[in-house]
Amino acid sequence: MYLEQPSTSADAGTFSSSEPSDPIDPIDPRFAFDFVAYDDDLGDGQRWSTFLSVEPLSRGPEPRPDWVVTSQGAIDTDLGILKTGKEADVFLLERADPLLPDQSVVMAAKRYRSPEHRTFHRSAAYTEGRSMKRSRDERALKRKSTFGREVAAGEWAVSEWSALVRCWNLGLPVPYPVQIDGTELLMEWITVDGETAPRLAQTRPDRQLLASYYEQLRDALATLVQAGLVHGDLSPYNILAAGDRLVIIDLPQVVDLVGNAAGFDFLLRDCTNVCGWFARRGLEVDGQELFGDLMAHAF
Repeated sequence: MYLEQPSTSADAGTFSSSEPSDPIDPIDPRFAFDFVAYDDDLGDGQRWSTFLSVEPLSRGPEPRPDWVVTSQGAIDTDLGILKTGKEADVFLLERADPLLPDQSVVMAAKRYRSPEHRTFHRSAAYTEGRSMKRSRDERALKRKSTFGREVAAGEWAVSEWSALVRCWNLGLPVPYPVQIDGTELLMEWITVDGETAPRLAQTRPDRQLLASYYEQLRDALATLVQAGLVHGDLSPYNILAAGDRLVIIDLPQVVDLVGNAAGFDFLLRDCTNVCGWFARRGLEVDGQELFGDLMAHAF
């Protein structure tokens, strides 16, 4: 920055060296700012926020919800395990800036397991039609080597991240994807009255709410099909009942309806699974009929 010095000569075009200019005030408010240091000592199960350390495409789509904490001074604290699964475990993680009380949120952290502690059933059927960026990775996957299993863990994490981002942009009822870092996905924690929302299978909704749930799910499936996608493993166990709305979770196996040879089979199975649950609760629905309705949206 260049500062203009006042002229000390009657002639505005000259500068007098006999009268030195006034020195810059060392505490000029233009150059002063408040500074508060963060404590570098982190406890067990804590780390600095990784939000700004991942590349932009690994952060959630904009506009971001107001609750997303982006402060570089935020600290991530593990709060314990929420759910275990065959391929990944879900933890609760608090991200909070100790100097900004309004910058605090609890998220779900889905962490895909290391190769020796995970198994993907029927993974070959789900991944048909997908392509890897590097041929070396694709060869390792086919050989099922140790490196190939490590690639698979990252592949499924990326697959779920991509599906979450795409579904969110489509306006589908899925958790907001905050970020992906390696094999860890951070996403919105779906709650009811401060507690984790129950799975649909655990609920006993009345007739009116049951019908509303079905309409929500049918609309979501129609939107997926119109985008050429199939959940691939939909059931009442990976749908959350967040009050009067449904939220679809567990999306790593999302398949291309046409690009995957079993795409239509997966869709029929999804329809059969969810309609079977609604029918057992007294709603007159049929999986084959829903499948036919969705096919009208696909073409």
